[in-house]
Amino acid sequence: MDAKVRSEEKFVKLSIAYEGMQESELVCSTVDNIISKYDIKPEMYTCNLTDKKDVLVIEYHDDVERVAGDIFEEIVKTLNIEITD
Repeated sequence: MDAKVRSEEKFVKLSIAYEGMQESELVCSTVDNIISKYDIKPEMYTCNLTDKKDVLVIEYHDDVERVAGDIFEEIVKTLNIEITD
């Protein structure tokens, strides 16, 4: 698994790439559990990168309070992922 973060003013996006059903279930359940603890809700979608690799994209818009950074940090730490450029 690996992850990338992109941010602009009031917008932040975390993309998590994973392979296989086991990683998919781990990523989705972890993200759902963490996001459910917060009032602010993201837009989420999944993209297919290759035959073997998919990406879960989590986007927050109008994040004036910058809560998404804390959420993303918790997700990345829980999944033990390093952020790549």
